[in-house]
Amino acid sequence: QVQLVESGGGLVQAGGSLRLSCAASGRTFSNYGIGWFRQAPGKEREFVAAITSSGGSTYYRDSVKGRFTISRDNAKNTVYLQMNSLKPEDTAVYYCAAKNIGSGSYYSRGMYGYWGQGTQVTVSS
Repeated sequence: QVQLVESGGGLVQAGGSLRLSCAASGRTFSNYGIGWFRQAPGKEREFVAAITSSGGSTYYRDSVKGRFTISRDNAKNTVYLQMNSLKPEDTAVYYCAAKNIGSGSYYSRGMYGYWGQGTQVTVSS
């Protein structure tokens, strides 16, 4: 079992920044790739960013490239999502998730076995 807790969400004006944190406990955190997903009202949960277990590779959806940065600190069992130049369309509940160990796409929601409870991000125009 891996327990994940997100924090750092809030209300920000367009163009502003937020940093989300995903704190993990349970099984060895450094074994797991971690992804961030988001879900806006009435929409499906979508991939945002992911990072491999070592932190050596990162992945982003096109709409956040150049604005969002994912990173991890395995000593602190924490993954971060730095979000800059926020837009109203970034408004959603953001979830972090631990990817199942082994092969599989980091972009696919079905590859993740453990999920946090989510944190709300609201960007006003």
